[in-house]
Amino acid sequence: MENRRPPVGIDNFTDLLTQNFYYIDKTGMIKELLDNWGKVNLFTRPRRFGKSLNMSMLKTFFEIGTDKSIFDGLDISRETALCEEYMGRFPVISITLKQVKGQDYDSARLQMWNLIKAEAERFDYLQGSAELNARDKANMMSLSEGNGNLEASLYLMSRLLYKHHGKKVIILIDEYDVPLQKAESNGYYKEMAELISQIFGYGMKSNDYMLFSVVTGCLRVAKESIFTGFNNPKVHTIVDEQYDEWFGFTDTEVREMLDYYGLSEYYDLTKEWYDGYRFGSVNVYCPWDVINWCEQLRRSQDRTPQNFWANTSSNDMVLRFVEMADDTTRADLEDLSEGKTIDKFLQMELTYADIDRDIDNLWSVLFTTGYLTYRGRNEDGSWQLAIPNREIHDLFERQIKAWFFTHIEGGMEPLYKAFDSQNIEEIEKCINACMTDSISFMDGGNTDEVKETFYHGLLLGILRARRGWRVKSNREAGRGRADIILVDRVRQCGHIIEVKYARSFQSLESRAQEGLQQIYDTGYDDYFSDWDFQTIYHYGIAFHQKKCKVVDTV
Repeated sequence: MENRRPPVGIDNFTDLLTQNFYYIDKTGMIKELLDNWGKVNLFTRPRRFGKSLNMSMLKTFFEIGTDKSIFDGLDISRETALCEEYMGRFPVISITLKQVKGQDYDSARLQMWNLIKAEAERFDYLQGSAELNARDKANMMSLSEGNGNLEASLYLMSRLLYKHHGKKVIILIDEYDVPLQKAESNGYYKEMAELISQIFGYGMKSNDYMLFSVVTGCLRVAKESIFTGFNNPKVHTIVDEQYDEWFGFTDTEVREMLDYYGLSEYYDLTKEWYDGYRFGSVNVYCPWDVINWCEQLRRSQDRTPQNFWANTSSNDMVLRFVEMADDTTRADLEDLSEGKTIDKFLQMELTYADIDRDIDNLWSVLFTTGYLTYRGRNEDGSWQLAIPNREIHDLFERQIKAWFFTHIEGGMEPLYKAFDSQNIEEIEKCINACMTDSISFMDGGNTDEVKETFYHGLLLGILRARRGWRVKSNREAGRGRADIILVDRVRQCGHIIEVKYARSFQSLESRAQEGLQQIYDTGYDDYFSDWDFQTIYHYGIAFHQKKCKVVDTV
């Protein structure tokens, strides 16, 4: 038989198994679910990690009338007693909300209706049921025509399916949070949250005709906003060990897939670009990346890895934080880009309405949506976050850092231009304006040394926010340590800054002059002895409360 094709874009389980596609067996998830299920089971994973395919697998396994031969030879088929009890035994309601993306509430509600209509039409056979009365059939027909009570639609279908089959229903809802994300972006979050809360409440909270439900999404939306009144829904996030191997490809699975296609020589490159995620206790690759990469290697002479995941993932959630970016955000992004970890407390349960009220939520969003992963957890409960692989690192360098840094730079652009033109009056004006807007004169501490250190750090953070500048603090130079060394490679010049604290407004200029003289007396220019720069600029900057004085010479 011809080699099975990489399943690019295939998330229908039956199609994948019957149309000669390569399948990495994840049917073990069925046994784990049946061994541990709760009434409502929520799985949160990033986009393109196999959620939809696994939901299709569950539907195929449980639904009455399924072709049981599809599972022949798969791991679950060895669980004979379990298959006898559950395979093909239950009515299944299955919907995906990934296409509910209306620009306003009315269009989104109509899209929701279209999903319910399509699912109700699958049950048109109920019109011939001897177990349903005329009213039941009329109600079901109304749903398939887009009429009736949308909020109670899941409950109504469940009741009528149970009435006909005598079996409780399994409800599968994929990508439940997509409508909420779009609603928040387009200004109708409250209405959409209420609609989904009502649909879920009728369909999964007070539904005696439901056996259990499985729900998937990227974010765990706070239960008080959506899952109101649920009794302890089982939530399985990317940090939980349970179910950790069923979403994403393990290293062994990737090795086997590459070997199957005769591509084993590309293992190291595949691992560098697409590995690095950690779910629970398992390290995984992004399936979408690996599948598309194998297809590229089979069909194209181009052996350059591509940003497959990055090119399909919406960046709306990240862009919402740009206006909140600060120098700390920049420093964290720089550390991540250098391959370091950053320690952050994560909020695993968020509401879209509150998600961008705190810049710290940025890290939770980047983590849960797949831009970051974790390397471990600290004793204080914080998480060690890192960029997972080369693909995401490339995305950070090309897009994410640029968005944030552009914002950070934007507010200080007049100051940077003043340094470019050596306009000390403008430099002084901009620093004073920044301090007026952002600090209290009590922030500096109680001693002259601590106060000077405070202003030193403030200026250092402002200068480091500009791309193209290398800014160093307390670097050995000449016969001492220069407070701030600024290397401008674009303009081929250097800047040396000495920071002083003044005890009064009257002493600002004299203290600034002292700083300038210190630069000459200690020979700080020696720092640039190995640089081919024609010009070195010198600045003495003194601070008192919210005022500064800048003096300079070339």
